[in-house]
Amino acid sequence: MAEVAIKGAHRNEFGKGASRRIRRDGQVPAVIYGHGEKPVHISLPAREVGVAIKTSNVLLNIDLGDKQELVLPKSIVRNPLKGTLEHIDLIIVRRGERVVVSVPVHTSGKYDPEGILEHVHNTIEVEVEATAIPSHLDLDITGLMAGESKTASEVVLPAGVILKSDPKMTVVHLSVRAAVEEVIPVAVPAEGEVAAAPAEGEVAAAATDEKK
Repeated sequence: MAEVAIKGAHRNEFGKGASRRIRRDGQVPAVIYGHGEKPVHISLPAREVGVAIKTSNVLLNIDLGDKQELVLPKSIVRNPLKGTLEHIDLIIVRRGERVVVSVPVHTSGKYDPEGILEHVHNTIEVEVEATAIPSHLDLDITGLMAGESKTASEVVLPAGVILKSDPKMTVVHLSVRAAVEEVIPVAVPAEGEVAAAPAEGEVAAAATDEKK
């Protein structure tokens, strides 16, 4: 995965008021930590970061002027109503270091059209070098029949990528469609065609005739 270079700035103001001012200026508050380093509070351009983090596990090369930090997004907070970025936690990684991350799984191939495909788990955990995290992993579901599943062990892993999730974990399952009961229409007399019930006297007369 290619690195995304973003220029950041140190920040010395903290608290909700300071964070609001930063966001009004088109920036997003962030904290860099990890590897025993003291947390560094910074601000980043919201638009650039927003585009970058659309890629899962994107590797960011943050230029702070006095130094550069290679980081991975650890926690992203968004406004629940607007969806705008509120805060980002970034964890430091080193070149050559191996990390455990969740990577999206993409499926491909034709399966039994009589079944309903369920994505039980959209991601799996893998161990990989920090600078070589794949954007996604592939799972071939060609020929999958209704009632069958595919597990994490069947996901294709590139060289150097080690599965950390349970190999037996179900990733996708092809459910059997529920049988649809056939409804047989029942003829209903049209309005005005319903036979009137015989009057009480008519019933008595009919009974007398039968006795004769």
